[in-house]
Amino acid sequence: GIVLVAINPYRQLPIYEQDVIYAYSGQNVGDMDPHIFAVAEEAYKQMARDEKNQSIIVSGESGAGKTVSAKYAMRFFATVGGSASESNIEAKVLASSPIMEAIGNAKTTRNDNSSRFGKYIQIGFDKRYHIIGANMRTYLLEKSRVVFQAEDERNYHIFYQLCASASLPEFKDLGLSKYFD
Repeated sequence: GIVLVAINPYRQLPIYEQDVIYAYSGQNVGDMDPHIFAVAEEAYKQMARDEKNQSIIVSGESGAGKTVSAKYAMRFFATVGGSASESNIEAKVLASSPIMEAIGNAKTTRNDNSSRFGKYIQIGFDKRYHIIGANMRTYLLEKSRVVFQAEDERNYHIFYQLCASASLPEFKDLGLSKYFD
């Protein structure tokens, strides 16, 4: 299979913009520079040609950019595999990521927004290869982070967001007030 080694530059680069997606769309692997979009295009093309499920495995150590690489692959599929005028599912798939990050991401010594769980994301396509839905499963959530954080690390982002909003009237509806008294 295809193996891509990516390095997290810890800053935005112009190599993930819309025009780059279109440049890789329809290309054969190896025709252009190695890129997450080349891997995504190959999986998309094989899905369409062979009519079989495809997988992209994004692996690496903490802070390597796995979550960001997965987001870029999803953005590629949303761009080439869907039309915003036909469906808002693509936008919903991409919009679910910040919610998942608030619940499962925390500050570590190596990454201010480190995902503390694994994600298995299934993206469903129709016969025209447009995205029709997605399912995200999480595994290996670091439960220890709830009660203990190493020096210079933080709990899950949602904890601090809840603390900051405890005085808002909407907070009462969550049924968590007794924990914040």
